[in-house]
Order: sequence, then C-alpha cells, then structure tokens
Amino acid sequence: MLPPELPPLPALTCAESEFIDRYLEVVDQLGRINPARGAHTYGALRAAQALVARATALRDALTVMHIRGESELHTATLARALRVLDGERRASRITVPPEESS
Repeated sequence: MLPPELPPLPALTCAESEFIDRYLEVVDQLGRINPARGAHTYGALRAAQALVARATALRDALTVMHIRGESELHTATLARALRVLDGERRASRITVPPEESS
C-alpha cells in the first residue's frame, strides 16, 4: 500500500522556499532542545550547537528576501507550505506537553 500523496507545495519564490526550509530547521533544533521533551543533555547540547548555524542560515534567507525587495510575507501561502512540510507536527515539539493526569 502506498502512502497518501501529499498536496503540492504552493508556488514560492526561491527565497521564500529557502526561508521556509531554514525556518523548519530552526524549529527542529528547538524541538530537540526542549527540556520538557528531551531525555539527555548531550542531545540537547548538540541541538543547541546546531541551532546557531541554522539561525544564521535563516537570517541569511531573510536578508536575501529583503535585498530582493520581498518586503512582505505572504502568510497564507507560507502557512500552506508549512502544513505540506509537516510544520504543525514539527512545531508542536517546541511546546510544553500537557500535564499527565493522575
């Protein structure tokens, strides 16, 4: 059985695509650092170290957009792209999980 086909990504500029990719990399690293979800300091340390490079790449992607005159974010389009790329699940790892009931 084949997995369900993902919806197509919305049309993005190269800079917007780069922005989304770099943003999700930052989100992934923050999820690995989250003290409410992690189990080991070494994994969190490695994620924190990687976060610096990912945040720099995100800044660079936004800089390119700004220099090219892309001064506004098309939030509806970018949100659709994030959903297609599993952004909701990935971002949920940043939050504090609900308290377990006794």
